[in-house]
Amino acid sequence: MKEAKTNGNLLALAGTGAGTQEVVGGEIFSLPYLQSIYRNPMEPTTVRMRAAIECLPYENPKVSAVAISHMDSQSFAEALDRCIARSNSPPRLNGPVEELPASELKKPFSNLRRF
Repeated sequence: MKEAKTNGNLLALAGTGAGTQEVVGGEIFSLPYLQSIYRNPMEPTTVRMRAAIECLPYENPKVSAVAISHMDSQSFAEALDRCIARSNSPPRLNGPVEELPASELKKPFSNLRRF
């Protein structure tokens, strides 16, 4: 039976082998509880691995890039206006593209190479 038993200020879940955790004011915190599981050598490896995987995002921060810009209210408004104007214009990758007639597109590829 998975029943919580308190022993002073130490908590152990009976029958699960789930390790122990310090209890503060009768509350159980998930991160220290999972850490106690993956640090317990008596737990099966699969249980310890799952607990460690769940703790990773909270123990090791993700590395990410952050752009920091120093703008006053005028330069920010100008930059925003330029971005809005740019998003409303049609995309220009390599300049204007001339459209080919349909008869030209129906022809087989002349430079098709087969390796």
